[in-house]
Amino acid sequence: MTLPAADAGASVCSRAGCHAPATTQIVWRNPRIHTPDRRKIWLACDEHAAYLHDYLAARDFPVHTEPFPASTEAPTAEST
Repeated sequence: MTLPAADAGASVCSRAGCHAPATTQIVWRNPRIHTPDRRKIWLACDEHAAYLHDYLAARDFPVHTEPFPASTEAPTAEST
């Protein structure tokens, strides 16, 4: 099976297998390995924002959501 190529610079959902445009930033950190000033950002579409937030919250990671500005090329914190 061949998946459609994402546009270079396109911001898509971080959920595995999802290629929908990102609308939300899931901002989190793992306090066991990250200092308080380090933040990780996952991007999420409307359908997966709650799922990704809850996945991280269930692991007791500090997590919150923010709107993802469509005009921004990339989040300012480190993305994974």
